[in-house]
Amino acid sequence: MSGQAGLCIRYRDADIVVVDKPGGLLAVPGRGPDKLDSVASRVRTLLPECIEQPAVHRLDMDTSGLMVLGLTRAAHAHLSCQFAERRVEKRYLALLDGTVAGEAGEIALRFRLDPANRPCQVYDPVQGKLGISRWRQLESRQGRTLVAFTPLTGRTHQLRLHASHPLGLGCPIVGDRLYGTGRLGEQLLLHSALLRFEHPATGQWLVFSSPPVFSAAGLPAREAG
Repeated sequence: MSGQAGLCIRYRDADIVVVDKPGGLLAVPGRGPDKLDSVASRVRTLLPECIEQPAVHRLDMDTSGLMVLGLTRAAHAHLSCQFAERRVEKRYLALLDGTVAGEAGEIALRFRLDPANRPCQVYDPVQGKLGISRWRQLESRQGRTLVAFTPLTGRTHQLRLHASHPLGLGCPIVGDRLYGTGRLGEQLLLHSALLRFEHPATGQWLVFSSPPVFSAAGLPAREAG
């Protein structure tokens, strides 16, 4: 693991780079001069020979954790196909503000952008796009629950909405300023903790894991006795 160009580099070769994105950093540049700083732009600063847009998937700005980027056109296309065909294994950890009923399950909800309240998504069973996530409860105490999510689709804010919506788990992620009670600047406790994919050049399956800082510290201390 190394830190270069303001990034935590987990793996790097001629074809790909895997980074551990901090919360609060954009995955790709946004519109306007104040939104140019991102994982993709920092990778291009570090590796100016890479393609113009190396990102093959995105994490919300507030979400932390693992991202893989393709440095060549061939690597980018290969990785993009893996994501599109749902061959990439992804796992997230989230600390929820509430107690979840049940131990595990699958959530399937249709949602879309709310034009009057960008960038929020709203539940729409008719016009919404289907988002599917599997979840498993890891630990719960004193009103907070640690959950592992495996998204089967990649909709915008999918896990945040699946956690918070009454038809999902009904418990927003701690620090979520869009779907919960989090405030601007507060850390969203959602972390991309595992990525498994096929190396686009060698064909070898690679697995990367990243433990979040909140997995233990975010839960209240156990009561004595």
